[in-house]
Amino acid sequence: MKAAVLYEVNQPLVIEDVSLPKPGPREVLIRTTVAGLCHSDLHFMEGLYPHPLPAVLGHESAGVVEQVGSDVTYVKPGDHVVTCLSVFCGTCDNCTTGRTVLCTDTTVKLLPGASNRMQWSKPEKLHQFLNLSSFAEQMLVHENAIVKIRKEMPLDLAALIGCGVITGYGAVVNTAKVTAGETVAVIGCGGVGMAAINGAQIAGAGRIIAIDTNPAKLQLATKLGATDIINPADGDVVKQVRDLTNGGVHHSFEVLGRKETAEQAFGMLASGGTATIVGMIPFGQKIELHGFDFLRERRIQGSSMGSNHFRVDMPRLVDFYLRGRLHLEDWISAKLKLSEINEGFANMKAGKTLRSVIVFDS
Repeated sequence: MKAAVLYEVNQPLVIEDVSLPKPGPREVLIRTTVAGLCHSDLHFMEGLYPHPLPAVLGHESAGVVEQVGSDVTYVKPGDHVVTCLSVFCGTCDNCTTGRTVLCTDTTVKLLPGASNRMQWSKPEKLHQFLNLSSFAEQMLVHENAIVKIRKEMPLDLAALIGCGVITGYGAVVNTAKVTAGETVAVIGCGGVGMAAINGAQIAGAGRIIAIDTNPAKLQLATKLGATDIINPADGDVVKQVRDLTNGGVHHSFEVLGRKETAEQAFGMLASGGTATIVGMIPFGQKIELHGFDFLRERRIQGSSMGSNHFRVDMPRLVDFYLRGRLHLEDWISAKLKLSEINEGFANMKAGKTLRSVIVFDS
């Protein structure tokens, strides 16, 4: 099969011939249908987060089950599935207390470099990425890394749910637990930010402020639920939000992964408000906050993959789409072949796309 391999950081991905063994116990072989290009992949490509190389990246995907290994009871060949990097064991302390996204069982949620699922003709080891590696025509994964979905759901749109949608929506609904009538600000209107905006609308937020420097993205944000838009080019973002809300928001969401915007997210809170950091701030970078602000019970927290329970959350998101409440068609800017993957990432870096997807031949 063909796969896009990252050999070195800050170098183009290379299309190579790769193979996978037959599924072992509790493993599932999937024919990849669609894989989204996510900014998280770009972080690893640029060396902002470490990972053993060479590796096949990709983690936002949907496909069709081809084979199952022994002891697999959840899926069968022909099932349509969405993948999720939040693979879980179901028995560790975090899993049994409802926080499967923080599973600690490294025999199921394999650490970087531990997987031996990918094979090729070269002597060096080819590494699986986040237990998935979806920039390939097939994936071999643990059965607890996938969720079955209804076959009437288009797979190109379903793939988006696997990372961008669940991350943004989940940050609002699961992590922050936004309730009806509360005010929300979202910093960054990329794919995850749009999911947070759409999620805030579904949650019933009273006011949703979209913040971005791209006027086209701001206009799309209004279609997805934003009631107000702010462009940082027009002046101090924190002041604009405070002026607009007469003192600050109940919830802010930072989805860009930058020090300055994380600090702004905290600064725009009303007393008692919560800032949720969704973006991947570069490894080792620190943020600075005013200690006095904590005296007014302002809080800051992280969100991992939208604090998801993906076996429950993703089918619900599919239902939201099929009922017209989740507007996924507006998110896909380009459909590409695997051979065009580097062009897709270049357009992402240039801010030309909201979400590009690789569509594999059936």
